[in-house]
Amino acid sequence: MKKTIIAIGGGELRERTTLKIDEYLAALAKAHAGEKRACALFIPTASHDFMPYYNTFHKVYTGGFDIKTDVALTVFKDVDMEKMTAKFQKADLIYVGGGDTVFMIEHWKKIGLLPLIEDAYERGVPIAGLSAGGICWFTDIYTDSLKTESGNKYAMFKGLGWLEGVVSPHYNERRADFDEIVFKNFDIAYGIESDSAMVFEDGKFVKTLSSGGGVYALKRENGSLKKQIL
Repeated sequence: MKKTIIAIGGGELRERTTLKIDEYLAALAKAHAGEKRACALFIPTASHDFMPYYNTFHKVYTGGFDIKTDVALTVFKDVDMEKMTAKFQKADLIYVGGGDTVFMIEHWKKIGLLPLIEDAYERGVPIAGLSAGGICWFTDIYTDSLKTESGNKYAMFKGLGWLEGVVSPHYNERRADFDEIVFKNFDIAYGIESDSAMVFEDGKFVKTLSSGGGVYALKRENGSLKKQIL
């Protein structure tokens, strides 16, 4: 099976602004499940296991798409890895919520959750994420989760490196700052607006999804920054 990652630039599940993307994810989950009822596993680490976030996810995916949901809680309790492994084994879709990207990556490494996510990915379980959950897979990520000495709101951070590239979520809100960072430091980058997504299969970009937003490829060329909507 193809290894799939869907990186969503942002949006509001509660307000259904990403619904067209969610429909696509639900179809992937059902295809993976085959004849059984699909199950989606929600990972809210970046929001410090904020349960209302999971409740919203459940309403959208169970109420809207008839997909069972489960949640991987790891922040405020000791993790029973046997039970957690069982959750990942049952998942037909893994959805990583938004929030604090840096905390999420460091926490996953600390508690040993990354191998479970990676195993699911290698088995062909679609991995999706929004904002923090969408950008963490890339090589270099533009995040508001770091406190910089200069007091800047945003900074670059090394992601997990499963996908090659430099990326910013919420590009519609961070366009000017991210453009400057890219122009000074990188040759190629992606800007993913809220309510839009990039789909990668086997590590390669294949298409974009839109529920209202767009995805841009940025390229430094001949002393200027070229932009192309994907």
